[in-house]
Amino acid sequence: MHQIIEFIRQTFNTQDFIPLHEPRFIGNEKKYLNDCIDTTYVSSVGKYVDEFESQIAHYIGSKYAVATVNGTSALHIALKLANVSQGDEVITQPLTFIATCNAISYCQASPVFVDVDIDTLGMSPHALEQFLEKHCQRINNQCHNRTTGKIIKACVPMHTFGHPCRIEEIKTICDDWYITVIEDAAESLGSYYKGRHTGTFGKLGTLSFNGNKIITSGGGGAIVTDDEALAKKAKHLTTTAKIPHPYEYVHDETGYNYRLPNINAALLVAQLENLENFLRSKRELARIYSSYFANTEIQFIKEPQSSSSNYWLQAVMLKDEKQRNEFLEYTNKNGVMTRPIWRLMNKLEMYKNCQCSDLKNSKYLEERVVNIPSSVRI
Repeated sequence: MHQIIEFIRQTFNTQDFIPLHEPRFIGNEKKYLNDCIDTTYVSSVGKYVDEFESQIAHYIGSKYAVATVNGTSALHIALKLANVSQGDEVITQPLTFIATCNAISYCQASPVFVDVDIDTLGMSPHALEQFLEKHCQRINNQCHNRTTGKIIKACVPMHTFGHPCRIEEIKTICDDWYITVIEDAAESLGSYYKGRHTGTFGKLGTLSFNGNKIITSGGGGAIVTDDEALAKKAKHLTTTAKIPHPYEYVHDETGYNYRLPNINAALLVAQLENLENFLRSKRELARIYSSYFANTEIQFIKEPQSSSSNYWLQAVMLKDEKQRNEFLEYTNKNGVMTRPIWRLMNKLEMYKNCQCSDLKNSKYLEERVVNIPSSVRI
């Protein structure tokens, strides 16, 4: 363990505390923030919001992007755009951040959990297809869950730590079952599956720019889609459903105050200018880690086949839960921040009664996976 600590310190060239992931502001952030302050456009109206939406859509290869205050709000609205409502069900994976399931709950719908693949850490197409064949039937172009009697409206796979799941196969299966795919690409900006950016395979995709993401504005998120009508609806719902007018306040449905402020968008425009540098640093760090851990009993988690990962959070796999706990305790006590993968969603109190497939891979990973320092190295 001591050797690992010293290696990580050497890699980051510091004897100080090493966080899991910290942002880097090395470009035009202050310049663009000052511009916002000087013009007084610091709220949800301003040139940087429009500029960021245009730039992020172009970067990932989507026709439209709608900026939001965070990734959770983006996912909430995306689910509403997929007509997920009270009493519906949404298939997702148990190995994910809580926001995925919370957004489903905001729609008064219920998550259904299917297993992940060991190599991608993301939803398994095989597990998804097995679940649908066993529990569901197609009635009037809808997917009916025979076990619960409810309609499965959407499927939300997540690209864990920036490693793309087998999203193309998942989309094919869901299309066959009349299920709308919404990609939770919160962690995978700069990641590609078969040469195509994550978040662009589903009808809708969502991104996050939280403080620990590869680019950040402290918060922030985005909905991406190729559907013009959905993009317009997303912008309407995220701006309190206000009908455009020079001075009247008229709202035509229940909306949400989810629009990204201009001052945050200014940060993101500046961060985007350095994204390629950040990605190069991430992949170089992954190469260094991979080379080091190849000579140990600890497995470094590499990008899956047919993928190019942003390596947002670097991760290792320990041999069992006991070794994982020892690793976590030793590193954190010695000033190197590490953390376990998330507690499985079906183990949390509010989701413990949700329907699940066999989750053997998810349980295996939960007991063994640890994130290690992943910040961009300057």
